[in-house]
Amino acid sequence: MKDYEALLDRALIQIPDIVTEKSRFVVPSPKTFSEGRTTVFDNFGDIADVLNRDVDHFLKFLLQELGTAGKIEGGRAIFQGKFPFEVINSQIDDYVEEYVICSECGMPDTHLIKSGRILMLKCDACGGHRPVKKRRIRTETKKEIQEGEIYEVRIDAIGSKGDGIAKMDKYTIFIPNVAKGSIVKAKIKKISGTLAFAELVEQS
Repeated sequence: MKDYEALLDRALIQIPDIVTEKSRFVVPSPKTFSEGRTTVFDNFGDIADVLNRDVDHFLKFLLQELGTAGKIEGGRAIFQGKFPFEVINSQIDDYVEEYVICSECGMPDTHLIKSGRILMLKCDACGGHRPVKKRRIRTETKKEIQEGEIYEVRIDAIGSKGDGIAKMDKYTIFIPNVAKGSIVKAKIKKISGTLAFAELVEQS
């Protein structure tokens, strides 16, 4: 019984260390700004370092999800087109959830490995592993949205002015009075470059 109690005491002593390590994992907010027709992600390299992920893998994910082209210059990433902070931040959250955080213990102490043709996320903290999800590959053909038409989209983020933000191929769509994560039908009122402004028609 004494041996059991001693082991239990040792286990309880170790728990705060684990929680402390997890609490230290804080992903910095992306520092972005527009420069002509591009968006500069100024602290891209710093965030890749915090995530402990290869910059090329991180960039490839963001470009695929944003539906654009881009490159790395020094510690910055430069995207073709203008993308609000909220959209980029939302995509970083998705990357962290899928490619960094262990689904078993919730710790960020993981690395990516290949098992045959399958990309796996292996956790160094608990030993757990899982395949990463296969994400939809965007085709080169972009769908041109039209003013006056109604489209069904998912709200990925909420902007600083309270409008919902959705993505459809190369377009960033702003829709007021919607909730993050909801699937809505919206009517396009105005298009300016790759930005579109819509009104809510139906929210599920």
